[in-house]
Amino acid sequence: MLHEIDPEQHGPLGPEMASAVSTCVHCGFCLAACPTYKVLGQEADSPRGRIVLMKEVLEGTLPLDSALPHLDPCLGCLACEPACPSGVSYRDLISPFRANAESQRTRTLGDRFKRLLTRMTLPYPGRFRMAARTGRFVKPLARWLPPTLRVMLGLLPDRLPARQTWDAVYPAVGTKRGRVALLTGCAQSVLEPDINTATIEVLTRNGVEVVVPQKQGCCGALSWHVGDLKRARGFAKNNLVAFPNDVDAIVTNAAGCGSGMHEYPQILRGTTEESAAKDFSGRVCDVSVYLAKLGDLEPIPDRGRPLRVAYHDACHLSNAQGVRAQPRSLLRSIPGVELCEIADAHLCCGSAGTYNIDQPEVADTLGREKTGNIVSTDADLVATGNIGCMTQLKTYLEQRKSAISVMHTMQVLRDAYCETDD
Repeated sequence: MLHEIDPEQHGPLGPEMASAVSTCVHCGFCLAACPTYKVLGQEADSPRGRIVLMKEVLEGTLPLDSALPHLDPCLGCLACEPACPSGVSYRDLISPFRANAESQRTRTLGDRFKRLLTRMTLPYPGRFRMAARTGRFVKPLARWLPPTLRVMLGLLPDRLPARQTWDAVYPAVGTKRGRVALLTGCAQSVLEPDINTATIEVLTRNGVEVVVPQKQGCCGALSWHVGDLKRARGFAKNNLVAFPNDVDAIVTNAAGCGSGMHEYPQILRGTTEESAAKDFSGRVCDVSVYLAKLGDLEPIPDRGRPLRVAYHDACHLSNAQGVRAQPRSLLRSIPGVELCEIADAHLCCGSAGTYNIDQPEVADTLGREKTGNIVSTDADLVATGNIGCMTQLKTYLEQRKSAISVMHTMQVLRDAYCETDD
């Protein structure tokens, strides 16, 4: 029974976890939406099953170790939320539960090493670039390395793009229509820095001044989603100070980062920064949302070049932020573009932050299924709004020897504009 859960016993995140548990009526609508249930086929590996497990752990009737084998494989993709008729806020349960459970669980030496490696590299672009470059030389030895390292190396590109840096301010072109601050991201600024450059070019071309806070850091989403509350709070607090208040919006171009920054009030629940976090998160929006609200964008002349574009919904854009129509509208604004919908579009590609490192078997199945559906569209390229998805899709499309390229929505739009300048 719900009343057996004492919310205060589980810290400042306890009341939200209790509320999420109480809202679930166990109807089962979430099962068809859940990628891990589709792959693993067990009730305990569905959102409904996991809610029961978390409830029993919170009540003290089930040992944590009995629940973890089913809770760890959860992607946190939140596909269950739009499928739920009762409005269960699963995000208020899974990440806080992981944060509370982390200090109570025992991890193997391999797990601790893996988490240390990701924790000390991914959130820091300089370190990550150095680690990625080192990984290139180690790749030929991958077959003799532990499985965790093999998976990590397999996700690295054979060659990193040239390093890019960004000025503190980019003035609007023509009449100034707005002013935003841009999160440049961690892994993204190493693996695909051109996404930020394309975002700046599209925004400034449409009359938006872009500020790039020089003291910004990791958004904290990676730490938050794996239960590392202390580090997530540190990253969040840094960004509360680093980003200016005198902007129309804090713009993100990575779904996971945007979702994580929207969760700052939850991450900082019970701290002196909680109020500031609410104000901050209210100003965060994906770049496609900002452009859609701006409206009257600079038109792109018809160059007479047909292009079939498959759009992949990043989970933390479509499910966590409810952003589906805006990227599609931007892509359709490009003359000659035929937008292709992907079968089972609601299913995660298997990236989900560090998921393809933590749960490689499930991630592999989802990556293969997603790229199989993309290939079936016969598209020229697939566009999406998240660097993790891009890395996953590139990896599995290359395995299929597919010629379909992978681009960020802003890169597609920027390139369409650039064609008009030639």
